[in-house]
Amino acid sequence: MKRVLLKLSGEALAGDKKTGFDDETILKVAAQVKKLVDDGIEVGIVIGGGNFWRGRSSKNIDRTKADQIGMLATVMNCIYVSEHFRAVGMKTAVLTPFSVGEFTKGFSKDRANKYFAHGMVVFFAGGTGHPYFSTDTGTLLRAIEIEADAVLLAKSVDAVYDSDPAKNPNAKKYSKVSIQEVVDKKLQVVDMTASILAMENHVTMYVFSLDEPDGIVNAAKGIVSGTIVTAD
Repeated sequence: MKRVLLKLSGEALAGDKKTGFDDETILKVAAQVKKLVDDGIEVGIVIGGGNFWRGRSSKNIDRTKADQIGMLATVMNCIYVSEHFRAVGMKTAVLTPFSVGEFTKGFSKDRANKYFAHGMVVFFAGGTGHPYFSTDTGTLLRAIEIEADAVLLAKSVDAVYDSDPAKNPNAKKYSKVSIQEVVDKKLQVVDMTASILAMENHVTMYVFSLDEPDGIVNAAKGIVSGTIVTAD
């Protein structure tokens, strides 16, 4: 692969604390991404905001406002993580679909390509810039726009299952599954809007645990102990 888009969950980056940041976890991610960059692979990154904000569960906040807060949470995450990447020797940029003063640059495909050409890791923060769309949807949208070879989904679970393995010890693990089956069986790899984007645009996704040693590096080589979600 020449270019990948890595999706990280905010909760996973919080480690056992479940909120805020766990620097040890972030530095482990940074070390893996640096291996990819050193090998000439271009890496884009989307980070969820769940370590700061789960506003959709609140009954007291308008959905649009809750989603806006969530978008800002992803901006904070991307800025924080990008600084850790810089600390281990990588060049980074944070792009957003809306203005955040001088903190970020506005997203465009041309700008992202320019940064990739200069060996930079590009963080895509702020989701789609619109309410009612998740970071899953933002991930697939950016992957399609930048023509990524694959989406790498580093999750708190190690693969795709036919039911919640935390609740069902007999849950079936998929080593490979089509995006059509994901949609038909509602397997919750990504949300439905993101799934349809993946299906229509033939995007392959690799699902694995963020805790897996060298999981990110291996996934970028097309090797996962988790699940390959095919575009067929």
